[in-house]
Order: sequence, then structure tokens, then C-alpha cells
Amino acid sequence: MTTSPAILATYGHGTENDFVIIFDPLEELSVTTSECASICNRETGIGADGLIRITRPDGKWFMDYRNADGSIAEMCGNGIRVMARYLVERGHQPEGIFAINTRDGLKHLRVPATGDITVNMGQLTNEDEEITAFANGHTWNGYNISIGNPHAVVFVESVDGIGKFSEPPIVRPMESYPEGVNVEFVEFLEGNELKMRVYERGVGETQSCGTGTCAVALAATLKRGDRLPATWVIYPPGGRLEVAIDGHSNATLTGPAVLIREVDLTPYLRRPEVSK
Repeated sequence: MTTSPAILATYGHGTENDFVIIFDPLEELSVTTSECASICNRETGIGADGLIRITRPDGKWFMDYRNADGSIAEMCGNGIRVMARYLVERGHQPEGIFAINTRDGLKHLRVPATGDITVNMGQLTNEDEEITAFANGHTWNGYNISIGNPHAVVFVESVDGIGKFSEPPIVRPMESYPEGVNVEFVEFLEGNELKMRVYERGVGETQSCGTGTCAVALAATLKRGDRLPATWVIYPPGGRLEVAIDGHSNATLTGPAVLIREVDLTPYLRRPEVSK
């Protein structure tokens, strides 16, 4: 009887939106919903906002992304930059421009050997529907924005003044978000700068959200009555991101991505022993 080898992964973050990354190009490993939740649990597991399993079906890199509760997500703007940094830094992919496939389609990235990474996030859609978000005794009107995943964006006088989230914000109409919604609270700063907080579905409040910053950029453009193209510098709690939206509502997101350390997932995946 021999023990199965350790299952190693990498922990990294983009503007403190953090992830556990599993390199599984041959798709030899499966991760259940409960296993993902155990890994991402900040009290008893590794602790992360999400899990990225890197596969390569048909010779194309694919980001199998899960939220911290194990639920499947279409896309993650910070996560895909961290995945790209992993591929280049570990020698699986040359630096430069390359594509990563997601559940929201193919995304092209510009990845230098060091420094910020830019990803083409695709087209933003204003659903042209007024929504309301309720939290901590306050209600705000806002925008229903889609970027492959759903976002409710509201503008507040001060993001620091809305308090902590003891419960998820309530967004109406609920039928517009059958699979839940990410909620962004946004404060205008000077010029084209914004400050934001985000409550992500399946996770809770996070330090940053890549798709969320893109949704915020479009909503801010609409709120201020500006025309496209537009560029915004956005400050989530975890750092600084830049979003550029062209005249056709296509967004690019630029920001950092950092690999921190190796982690052992063996205790959480509970793989059986292999007999010889």
C-alpha cells in the first residue's frame, strides 16, 4: 500500500482578490462543490475568494472558475490575470499576447514578464432596467450591468459610510437575477477616479472584483452622462485597477497579479490511497 502523492496548488491574488490555482492540463483531477468550499474556507481551509483549475482541452487554456462556496462562475477578471501570471511565470506560456477560454468565451490578454496585465473583458451590456439595492437600512437606485455575469451597481456618497455587511444586500427586482448578483457600491472621486466596495455572490464582501470594476466603469459613464469611449481608474479596497471602454462598449481591464506561495490541498481533497 502506497500513499498518493501530495496535491499541490498555488495561492495568489489580484488587488487582494485571492485564489487557489490548480494546474490540471490533462484534467486528471476533479474538485467537488464541498471540496472547493473547504479549500476556500478562511477559518478551516487555505482561505480564498475562489478556486481556479487550469485545464487545456483541445490545446486551449481554460479557466474552470469556482466561487468560494463552490458554485460555478462564468468569469473572473482578477482571477484570469492571476492565471495568466501563473502560466507565464511557471513557463507554461511565453509572455506576450495569448488567449484563455472561459465560460464567458475566449479572452485575450497582454502579459509582460513583470508588471500589470491587461485583459480584454468583452462587451458590457446595460440592461436598461432600474434596480434597487437595500443594505443596512438604506435603499439606492442603480444599474443592471452584464459582463457575462450579472452586476447591480449603485452610487453612494461614501463607500466607507455604508457600514459592514452582516447580511447580503437585497437587490430588486429579484427575478432579474435568477442565479444571484454581484453588488457594487461606488463613490465618485476627482476626475475619472472612483472608489468602490463589492459584495460578490457566493463569496461575500471581497477586496476587489475585476468584472465588477468594468460594470462600475460603464455605470459611472452612464451616471455622469458621458459618451464612450471612456477610461476610469478604480480603487477597490485591495488596490488600483484601470478600465477602458471603447465606443462599442468593449472593456479592457489592467492591473497587477501576484503569486504568493505553494499550498498542499491533499487534506481537503481526501483522495484515496492507491494500491500497487
